[in-house]
Amino acid sequence: MTRYLIQNAASHRIDEIYQYTLRQWGAEQADNYIIGLFDTFSKIETHEVLSRPIPADFGVDGFFCRYEKHFIYWRHLSSGDIGIVTILHERMHLVGRLKDVFG
Repeated sequence: MTRYLIQNAASHRIDEIYQYTLRQWGAEQADNYIIGLFDTFSKIETHEVLSRPIPADFGVDGFFCRYEKHFIYWRHLSSGDIGIVTILHERMHLVGRLKDVFG
């Protein structure tokens, strides 16, 4: 059975997203946003969300989908699992960040 694994960069981003949302809109909204992210991870795993390949121009092999104001970047791992690589806000510069986290 395929499962999703949250990689280091994504884990740090989840913490940052939670802290930002907590400061801006409070604990309930922060909790709900993170729950929504994890629901989306599960939907990636079960193919319930539309994911698109990362364009070749970026020079990395993986996929992305959108959740609210963020893009979730993921890839297939050699184990057959889904690796959640990072989560970037829609306004973040993508090229440099993706090459850093996809290695």
